Amino acid sequence: MCPRCGQQNPEGARFCFNCGNELSVELEPREERRVVSVLFVDLAGFTARAEALDPEDVRAILTGYYERVRGELERFGGTVEKFIGDAVVGVFGAPVAHGDDPERAVRAALAVRDWADGEDGVDVRVAVNTGEAIVSLDADLSRGQAMVAGDVVNTAARLQSAAPVGAVLVGEETYASTRSVIDYRPAPPVAAKGKAEPVHAWHAVRALAPVGERPQARVPMVGRERELELLLGTWERVTAEERPHLLTVFGPAGIGKSRLALEFAQCVAARGGRAIRGRSTPYGDSTAYSSFAQQVKQVAAVFDSDELPDALAKLRSAVEQLAGPEAAEEHAAHLAMLVGLGANGDVPDRETLFFSARVLVESLATREPVVLVYEDLHWADASLLDLVETLAGRLRDVPVLLLALARPELLSQRPGWGGGLPANITVQLDRLPEEAAQHLAEKLLARAEHGEPRAPEIARTAEGNPLFIEELAASLAEHATADARRLPTSVRAIVAARLDVLPQQERSVLLDAAVVGRVFWRGALAKMARRDDLAATLGSLEERDLVRREAVSRIKGDQQYSFKHVLIRDVAYGTLPRAARRERHALVAEFLEQTTGSMRQSLEALAHHWREAGDDERAVHYLIGAADQAGRGWAKERAVSLYRDALALLPPDDPRRRDVMRRLAVALQAVYHVPDAQQLRGT
Repeated sequence: MCPRCGQQNPEGARFCFNCGNELSVELEPREERRVVSVLFVDLAGFTARAEALDPEDVRAILTGYYERVRGELERFGGTVEKFIGDAVVGVFGAPVAHGDDPERAVRAALAVRDWADGEDGVDVRVAVNTGEAIVSLDADLSRGQAMVAGDVVNTAARLQSAAPVGAVLVGEETYASTRSVIDYRPAPPVAAKGKAEPVHAWHAVRALAPVGERPQARVPMVGRERELELLLGTWERVTAEERPHLLTVFGPAGIGKSRLALEFAQCVAARGGRAIRGRSTPYGDSTAYSSFAQQVKQVAAVFDSDELPDALAKLRSAVEQLAGPEAAEEHAAHLAMLVGLGANGDVPDRETLFFSARVLVESLATREPVVLVYEDLHWADASLLDLVETLAGRLRDVPVLLLALARPELLSQRPGWGGGLPANITVQLDRLPEEAAQHLAEKLLARAEHGEPRAPEIARTAEGNPLFIEELAASLAEHATADARRLPTSVRAIVAARLDVLPQQERSVLLDAAVVGRVFWRGALAKMARRDDLAATLGSLEERDLVRREAVSRIKGDQQYSFKHVLIRDVAYGTLPRAARRERHALVAEFLEQTTGSMRQSLEALAHHWREAGDDERAVHYLIGAADQAGRGWAKERAVSLYRDALALLPPDDPRRRDVMRRLAVALQAVYHVPDAQQLRGT
């Protein structure tokens, strides 16, 4: 049906026959499973206070309160789901995930708390809880429809009720995801209604690091010797030839860009240079040139807490010392405009402002070699990207290295980044080699005094991503019985954020591919949904380094792909609700039956997909066949496992149970589990 005119159209029609409107195909489920952070804010004691107030006064208080809370939530990237009396419910991580949603939620909670502390007669209780929820992507919030549902919401409400006035209380998942950037104090467990056990809770006190930063915990750097050598080699050329370079390090979140830059900066300092760092943030910036502004303020010793006249005086003094008194006033005024310190008089064109930035950098580099580090440049405003490229192209005869750290998304925003510059180098930071990943895991576990030999398991799960290794090791160290293969919320959020920025078609294809498995085929995706441009979509996903086309396919005449990282597959699969999974698993099973028949290699896959589709009868058929095949190949332990899986699906009164038990006993005898086999025969 056409959403514009209501005309019914034939299945598969691209345009409405009545009004010509382009018809969109529903590619994604209406609901998804997401890890979200839910924030509850409530005015303490307001109901009793409102009884003594005029209704207009009540409305005035609530209006100002609603506006301020909404503003803080939206400033940190959250969404106000609903207002319930004097309570506000906010959601972070839906409809779009950012990768650090628990941190954003806690920072927003602290901002609301701090605002309320300064308001007469406004007392709040705030709570944040993180967990999995069902998210309705098409919920109409203006009509009061709920966007998220699940225990995470109920628990957040219970935590808010238990929070002291003027405090922020968070749950266990929120604490675990943000403990490196937020200062916490333990709180008494909360006896929440409907919970069998008390809910562990913590008081959020303050932020430990500025927005967008993780405190450097001096995680050991391993496996990056070649990359560090390349950076140092470039630095030697910069200083020897006094020729500026732009060097961009690309890599996905957590791959170690900042850690490599920190190690490099220390080497630069040891060789007589100076590294000045600036970081772009996904939210909270006050100026388009924030990263460069941070660098200028470091040079001029300007603090954010300085009064404006003092800050301007410091800036002018620094420019005068570096560039001389002749043009100090003019350049200082231009720089003040760039860094957000205000402007007096006429505003010059951008070329003039950029020239003053160039003068400052060149003057600085005449005193000592300089590295200007631009972290998280993928979040930068286009104006800052223009400034960095301008400096890289126009600085002359000074030892300056512009070191940019960015995720691959930067190339979507600026495909020609660095193109045409005389000295431009790009470094792609990839996953750690297996040996280095295991070595890093061992070091982190040893630091946490966790003696279990779980490093290989952590390394395999993280697949060479240093941040993932760090988070998995920390999770395992804090919970000795934790499964090293279970992804911490922080890791899942990073991957989910990467998937959320994909175009709708690409994201839909990726979710379908996740149902097929780590390896998938184009034909399976075509069976799940009609897509005219599937080849182009898969090509785009490959360019984004999310999937890879394999040279050889196990299915003749079909293209075979694999996920670049198993964590991408796992997070994408976890996004689908159970009903959507079942439908897709059935389609994949049908595809495999049509293309592989009863091929030995596909029996286990068919059993898996039919079981996940909820068709136990077909799953049992293929499980028994796969177990028989494993037994004939003397993979007896595998046969035992598959027979047991079949038994778990068969009803207690099914006559086939005796035959499966007999086969299981034979397999157990073959692996010398005679007592177990005899016990089964007795049953």
